[in-house]
Amino acid sequence: MAFRAVQWATGAMGTACLRSMLDHPGVEVVGCYVYSAAKAGRDVGELAGREAIGVLSTDSVDEIVALRPDVVVHAGRIGPYGSHDPEILRLLEAGVNVLSLNGYSDPAWHVGERLDALRDAGERGGATLMGAGLNPGFLGEQLAVVVSGLTNRVDHVELVEHADSRAIRDPAYLFGALGFGADPSAPPPAAPALDGMFSEVVAALAERLSIELDAIEPDHLLHAAPEDVELRAGTVAAGTVSHLNWRWHGVAAGTRRITLSIHWYVETSHLDDPEPPLWTVHVTGHPGVRVHLELEKHPDDTTRMPAEPYAVGASVVNAIPHVVAADPGVALRPAVTPAW
Repeated sequence: MAFRAVQWATGAMGTACLRSMLDHPGVEVVGCYVYSAAKAGRDVGELAGREAIGVLSTDSVDEIVALRPDVVVHAGRIGPYGSHDPEILRLLEAGVNVLSLNGYSDPAWHVGERLDALRDAGERGGATLMGAGLNPGFLGEQLAVVVSGLTNRVDHVELVEHADSRAIRDPAYLFGALGFGADPSAPPPAAPALDGMFSEVVAALAERLSIELDAIEPDHLLHAAPEDVELRAGTVAAGTVSHLNWRWHGVAAGTRRITLSIHWYVETSHLDDPEPPLWTVHVTGHPGVRVHLELEKHPDDTTRMPAEPYAVGASVVNAIPHVVAADPGVALRPAVTPAW
């Protein structure tokens, strides 16, 4: 029997997840939640750029709950961390499992009322909350865990992601949400959302490696463009932010044991390698391990969609059986969620 699934939001990543679920024989898409009234009532297949499937989207949470799906894939708009909690609590209390692309890698790191509320909602509804995606979702929660199995002693783990942002077309997203073109001395606008989200990635990896963290320290670097950078979305002026290096350090006994470093850039003057790999996992230990990983499209795929959204969709589909089978409450993503 196929898992009954609902897609929550159809932005770029949400649409990728929706397409992956539509294509998988073990998943039946029974609904789709949309924030826009203009999208409400449209066929879900058409929202995904596919043929109609006879299922209509809705902007009513009540209608989503009434579908009684096995899982909701939550890909809501980015916002301050925890801003999606009311939606997720409602779903969990109604007995709907949730896979979130917006963090929730290890909510147990944020001990307190918020964690208690998420756990209690899941236990009352008999449902589970689990993180999904690539980063958060895969890089720290899965890839680094597997790589650590090649060493006898882990002194430090460094996770590095490079995201070339030059192809982004939306000015509001590039300059507003991401913070390019801003004053390098000003706090980056995405920090409130990212600090909570990615601290949980560090916490999840630490838990898998049995490292007891005392703190997770943000340590972000903003680099200025040496000259004007002309992009499809507009111009990043010389002297404004052209490269954001987001960094979080997991500290145990006064020593940094885990570092997550994410580079967003529109020019390469501040990179050690002008053509860096997508991901690097570097374990300093006995022995040390260094792994580079790239994603690539199928050779027959001539669409404009890059490889990364396909992988996001796959990470979600491959997690569905695990979140459905997990104990109610809040769950860490398993270290391995193979294709099925």
